Amino acid sequence: MIDYIEIQGYKSLKDVKIGLRPINILIGANGAGKSNFISFFDLLNAVYEQKLKEFIALKGEDKILYNGIKITDQIKVKILFERNVSSYSFTIKKGDSNFVFINENLQLKNDIREISNYNSETNMFLHQDILNYFKSNFTTLKKYHFLDTGKNSPFTETCHKDNDAYFLYETGKNISAFLFRIKNENPIIYNRIVKTIQSIAPFFSDFFFQPNAEGLIRLHWQDKYSSTVYGANDLSDGTLRFIALSVLFLQPVLPVSLLIIDEPELGLHPLATAKVAGYIKSAAKKGRQIIIATQSTDLISYFEPEDIVTVNQVNGESKFKRLKKEELSSWLEEYTLGELWQRNIIADGQPK
Repeated sequence: MIDYIEIQGYKSLKDVKIGLRPINILIGANGAGKSNFISFFDLLNAVYEQKLKEFIALKGEDKILYNGIKITDQIKVKILFERNVSSYSFTIKKGDSNFVFINENLQLKNDIREISNYNSETNMFLHQDILNYFKSNFTTLKKYHFLDTGKNSPFTETCHKDNDAYFLYETGKNISAFLFRIKNENPIIYNRIVKTIQSIAPFFSDFFFQPNAEGLIRLHWQDKYSSTVYGANDLSDGTLRFIALSVLFLQPVLPVSLLIIDEPELGLHPLATAKVAGYIKSAAKKGRQIIIATQSTDLISYFEPEDIVTVNQVNGESKFKRLKKEELSSWLEEYTLGELWQRNIIADGQPK
């Protein structure tokens, strides 16, 4: 679990220092920097997977640096894990041809390793004795995005009933194979998922699984009123996203330590939003850490002030501030957090 992050020079994150709790819900106006903070974890994944050069090439050097390369030429990061028992930090700087690591450190208690190699990819894998402690923090960090529900969305793709069934992919494109495996191996969990979907979509009867001769399968379902078999495109955007979120959170074991989701509430009915809030709280109680970016007043109303982080952009720089219960206690006797934000009583996180 991540306790604390410092980020300097990445996109609109000029100088961000923020402590993380089990639940972290970012609220703010469009363009405030919520998505930039979430995309930082793509950078972190790229570093760990030794794909930093590819990440920068695809994103663009000028776009990942605060105010562009003429203003900023390096990105500095420090992450504290597990109640400050361990940490990882690095500085990457623009060289003649690539970004290079000019500073990189792994720390486990009193064992501090300076591992910088002035190359374009991390040197951490040469320190397996200490890296083993960190692996779970990197490999079980997942960012899910179920935003694309269009005609050619990932939910409409075919996947293999065996090869694509081990875990749910970040875009949900293997959801049919993953559900098929759950049905066969954990029917109680599968029935719970179906019943939960029915509580939001009463017309829904069940999923329909029929792999072809090559073992390929696609997301299909049936309603309660006919024998017609429907596809993903026959579901509303909100229903499809709720199905994906339900499968993610209700699967037999949630195999992540840090779960990141951008705008999970899009298109959801208020009752579905309430259930998603319940998913998030339940996952946090089971030791998972959650980071959510949202603009939903309904969603934040289910959480405590300390779970909410406001994001403002001031002169092109993103500023983060966690709410404090004592500052809102008198208001919360009559209003929800969502109502306070909607009425501008929570002034941070508003368009300016």
